[in-house]
Amino acid sequence: MTLTYFGQSCFQVDVQGKKILFDPFISGNPLATNISADSIEADFIFVSHGHNDHVADLISIAQRTKATVVCAAEIAGWLGGKGVENVLMMNHGGYINFPFGKVRGVSAIHSSTMPDGASGGNPMGFVFSTPEGDFYYAGDTALTMDMQLIPLWANLKFSVMPIGGHFTMDAVDAIHATGFVKCDTVVGVHYDTFGYITIDKAQALADFEKAGKKLLLPAIGETISL
Repeated sequence: MTLTYFGQSCFQVDVQGKKILFDPFISGNPLATNISADSIEADFIFVSHGHNDHVADLISIAQRTKATVVCAAEIAGWLGGKGVENVLMMNHGGYINFPFGKVRGVSAIHSSTMPDGASGGNPMGFVFSTPEGDFYYAGDTALTMDMQLIPLWANLKFSVMPIGGHFTMDAVDAIHATGFVKCDTVVGVHYDTFGYITIDKAQALADFEKAGKKLLLPAIGETISL
């Protein structure tokens, strides 16, 4: 299983021969000028919520790749009005089966409004169970006790968590979250893109190490094996 980071909360996991893209925001990211959204391929696109820094390139990538977009019903309706037809609605609940494994939508403590002001429904995280290992994408979220439920459903190989603070968890809260989800390896996202969420990366790495945890901060465009 590999993970490629495209900046902010946009990343791609390659598993079981499928390319799974998350929260596509590339063209509006000043830190991702070396990445072309037009070069990204996807079989599935998972959308955690409707904010612009998670959906800016969603329509163009979905229409070009014909990927299945998995998202809240409200986002699915919004996409339908934009001409995107290959959409699967999801909400918090039981697992849904996919060719690469199964996925459960879980709680994220945040908000969700589309760029034009339409409702984005409930923000979500996702728990993936695959033959190559289980992983959790928290989406944009505060630290929440609901994370303690995740080990009931998955034995996580890694988690993808926001660490930028201000609008989401910071690195210290993400360390607490590792205990809730019982997974010591975190890929950090949602940091440095703009002023509110600029972090001291060296300090975050040191804090994780001191806690006996592992924080991975791949460069934009970098692919790592997990």
